[in-house]
Amino acid sequence: MAIPLTDLKAQYRSIKGEIDAAIQRVVREGQFILGPEVKAFEEEMAAYCGTRFAIGVASGTDALHLALLACGIKPDDEVITTPFTFIAAAEVIARCHATPVFVDIDPRTYNLNPEQIELKITPRTKAIIPVHLYGQPANMAPILKIGKKHNLKIIEDCAQSLGAEYQGEKTGSIGNTGCLSFFPAKNLGAYGDGGMVVTNDPGIAEVVDILRKHGSKTSYYHLLPGFNSRLDAMQAAILRVKLKHLDEWNALRHRLTSLYTRLLSQIDGIEPPYVEEHNKPSGNYYTIRLKDSRLNRNGLRKHLEAEDIETAIYYPLSLHLQEVYKSLGYKPGDFPQSEQAQEQVLSLPMYPELSQGQVEEVAAAISAYYSAKHRRPVA
Repeated sequence: MAIPLTDLKAQYRSIKGEIDAAIQRVVREGQFILGPEVKAFEEEMAAYCGTRFAIGVASGTDALHLALLACGIKPDDEVITTPFTFIAAAEVIARCHATPVFVDIDPRTYNLNPEQIELKITPRTKAIIPVHLYGQPANMAPILKIGKKHNLKIIEDCAQSLGAEYQGEKTGSIGNTGCLSFFPAKNLGAYGDGGMVVTNDPGIAEVVDILRKHGSKTSYYHLLPGFNSRLDAMQAAILRVKLKHLDEWNALRHRLTSLYTRLLSQIDGIEPPYVEEHNKPSGNYYTIRLKDSRLNRNGLRKHLEAEDIETAIYYPLSLHLQEVYKSLGYKPGDFPQSEQAQEQVLSLPMYPELSQGQVEEVAAAISAYYSAKHRRPVA
């Protein structure tokens, strides 16, 4: 039987009655934009994340964009972030007419390397966006220390880390703001797009709320140049159902991660995800590293595809090498850890409904490919 990268149909089947009832409730009430459903979800999410405020917006990308604006990012400012992530983290900086400044990653966690941040700080630097990649929290303590020293806003990209903890604190509650994505494949996924800004700062919360509603507090009276970035009531209702199951689902991901790691650690040349002792990852992706040159990544992917096992590469080209950022003047070799990771990482199937047998099947298929490679003489 095929093993997909994620299985949203299986998740729906497990909570079908609750989801169907929530959808019917919204249809009966007839309020589809913001309203009581969204307000209730915002309150529940703030409580879950351990923040005072949660503001629902149209996508995770919008959450980052509006958070930057609410933190005072202006044209010609600079914002530091990682080159090894989805483009949204840099894209939103450019949408503020500011400049993304990249810092290389820690090769163990794939997250922003705090030891290199201060080398990139200039008088124009106004914020840092650490991305909790694959659901592994970034090393926030030194990042916060740097932010305090240089008066920089810390905007956490939590698109992959909802439910993860750093030193006992939920990601999103640690910096000035946290930005969540409810893209369907996330740990807490909508049946469409959606996002959220969480924060303890009432000023930031107020500005985000104004920006998402065309820059207004009261309809037809506009205070700021704003956006149409409101979370649908339908998505909020669906997410409220799923939120009740999130910790259970994350616990299942953790058990599957442990099983994967136990099985794959037996294969030389495969590096399972590294987890800091003080971290509790969300398990959004299970990403291995192929450190043996004989384990050709494309060859392994084709082998797994032939076994009906889906994989993905997050991410195949670092942001500083993307055509869209050519004008920034970066070149190959500028961020060697990011560039090495882009050639070696591979994400395997990961979702709560994945069975132990399926994990064992994936691991066995990787082991078989590796054994075949080792039987052949190396040219």
